[in-house]
Amino acid sequence: MAGASTTPAEGMPRHVVVVLLDSLNRHLLGAYGSEEFDTPNLDRVAARALRFDNHQTGSLPCMPARHDILCGALDFLWRPWGSVELWEDAVTYDLRRGGVTTMLVSDHPHLFETGGENYHTDFGGWSYVRGHEGDPWRTAPDPSWVGAPALPAREGWIHHAYDENRTWFRSEDDFPGARTMAEATRWLAEESGAAERFLLFVDEFDPHEPFDVPEPWMSRYDPDWEGPKVIWPPYAVRAVADGWIDERTARQIRANYGAKLSFIDHQLGRLLDELDRQDRWDDTAIIVCTDHGHYLGEHDLFGKPNAPVRSTLGHIPLMVAWPGRPAGTVDALTTTVDLHATLCDVFGVAPRHRTHGRSLVPLLLGAADAAAVDAVRDWAVTGVWGRGVTVTDGRLRYLRAPEPGNRPLSMWSNRWSTMPVHAFPELRLPRPDRRATLEFMPGSDVPVIHQPFGPGDPVPFWADPEHHSERTLLYDVAEDPGETRDLAGGPAEDGVAELLRHALVELEAPAVQLERLGLS
Repeated sequence: MAGASTTPAEGMPRHVVVVLLDSLNRHLLGAYGSEEFDTPNLDRVAARALRFDNHQTGSLPCMPARHDILCGALDFLWRPWGSVELWEDAVTYDLRRGGVTTMLVSDHPHLFETGGENYHTDFGGWSYVRGHEGDPWRTAPDPSWVGAPALPAREGWIHHAYDENRTWFRSEDDFPGARTMAEATRWLAEESGAAERFLLFVDEFDPHEPFDVPEPWMSRYDPDWEGPKVIWPPYAVRAVADGWIDERTARQIRANYGAKLSFIDHQLGRLLDELDRQDRWDDTAIIVCTDHGHYLGEHDLFGKPNAPVRSTLGHIPLMVAWPGRPAGTVDALTTTVDLHATLCDVFGVAPRHRTHGRSLVPLLLGAADAAAVDAVRDWAVTGVWGRGVTVTDGRLRYLRAPEPGNRPLSMWSNRWSTMPVHAFPELRLPRPDRRATLEFMPGSDVPVIHQPFGPGDPVPFWADPEHHSERTLLYDVAEDPGETRDLAGGPAEDGVAELLRHALVELEAPAVQLERLGLS
């Protein structure tokens, strides 16, 4: 294991700022050609950045994606939502030991709940901004009802802590996204100067739901809506067709996503202004990324439901402003674990656990052909534990559904947890039982609990075949970016199915994954 270097290697930036905006839809950003919503500050980053046009998700959803970025190992093939495991370290572990200052600023509540609670601990410092989504911050509404300028708003289909939290926001500056960007800006202004090298990681939960912002932002894209604002989108397949929402409400939800997107874009401007003030662009790499997209009516889907990972969710934005490199585009196929490999490369870190990423530094330095789709990798896989698995080669997108019954299925973990949503006890996994064995993860000598799940065993609903709406799909996204022509069952499927099998073997995925996908 190599420690971090406090002296940058030739061509490397001294510092890195990562801005992770949750649920950021690539196809709705001005930098990627959209005119639907205003994103001037993201456009401002793009004017200095390399824009990656073929960047893909890996593990989904929120915390699995952060595991990809901070630990560099795809985990959805082995386990669902969970913490940093005993056999691995977040990149911040080596950076901190090597003298690099690391700072986390976040309003993402899952980072501080069971299943995500140890990702922050190896940062040299962290600031948690309270009150977003399900954060159990307040137990009663503000009795003065001074706050929440966008009231009234329709409560979700189930009670959320946010219903109390939002009443305590007295002005625009009190909303979690605004406070997160303000705190990150304060740290840059007041503390970053003491660091020889630093990694600032801004994990901002916006524009994730609830799509709640103050006026005039709230009505910006749907001024004619009457009645309570719809800030909680359903997680639904055939959302309009099956009556979850009507077409008018669907437009309201999409507009409210846009309002939150423009709101957090505006707040991002504070951070960019401070980078300008300090003239940091000459020694600091700025990475703007996300964990996944969010369905807002595409294919009549909303949220992140039990459905195949189409491009709306899985084809995500990535922009990197690299000192000395002019703005441009990158066609190379990349994925979330590649960000971890890039950070390791920048700071001179060699992780001691097995990782799956490929550094983007050759592309950023201009040493690799940015126009070559295979400049970094030949394939990328993505998925949610217990669901179908998607592979892409940059042109074909193959969404392979599990075999009927979705068995065999198993989990590998020593930190037995899953998505910690208090309102949904069915999301929790059953405890390991006497069928469990001790196995070893690829590249590790640390024993790990391996728990099989058979027919009839309780599993979280997303892995339960009764709740699936998955079927095998295949699209040529170069010719059909809207994914309207399914090519599954045709002559192209055999080759791309073999590509998926090859990818799983190369990753040393559990044998049950190949079996449940019918690829053994």
